[in-house]
Amino acid sequence: MTHSMRTDTRSPYLNSGQDWRDSATRYALLPLRVFLGVTFIYAGLDKLTDGAFLRDSGAGSIGDTMRAVRDSSAIPALVDLALKNPTGFGYAMAFGELAVGIGTLLGLLTRLAALGGALISLSLWLTVSWASDPYYYGNDLAYLMAWLPLVLAGAPFLSLDAVWRSRKRQRAGGY
Repeated sequence: MTHSMRTDTRSPYLNSGQDWRDSATRYALLPLRVFLGVTFIYAGLDKLTDGAFLRDSGAGSIGDTMRAVRDSSAIPALVDLALKNPTGFGYAMAFGELAVGIGTLLGLLTRLAALGGALISLSLWLTVSWASDPYYYGNDLAYLMAWLPLVLAGAPFLSLDAVWRSRKRQRAGGY
């Protein structure tokens, strides 16, 4: 009886014979998507359920927060625009975070959701966290950078976007 040593690196147990590294690469953005989706859903719900946040003034209000960061922000005019209606801006921010989080978590219009998340993070970095010294203490810059891979790659697996692409290919006669 002849015994042979297996020399290939492919495992027949992962994704139809793909190497485990191929599988890891395929799903590499999934943890980032889950983290950002859950975090932004939580942030939106937290703002909507915080009685103090959605007020024009008072401790913990969006209005007082914006007035406090106005002079140290990179773009004071952006803060001034939001200060015209702090409560409305607070609601827009909360619902924007919810929409971004849900879209990202479900993989629904993922690139658009990620672009929304990047824009929210950019606006927060240029206003609220701009004065952080050194700059890397401001977490909004890190969130901005975390959104960029999802803007570029979307959610190719385990997403509603992937389901829609698959159905579209099937209707077109492809696989």
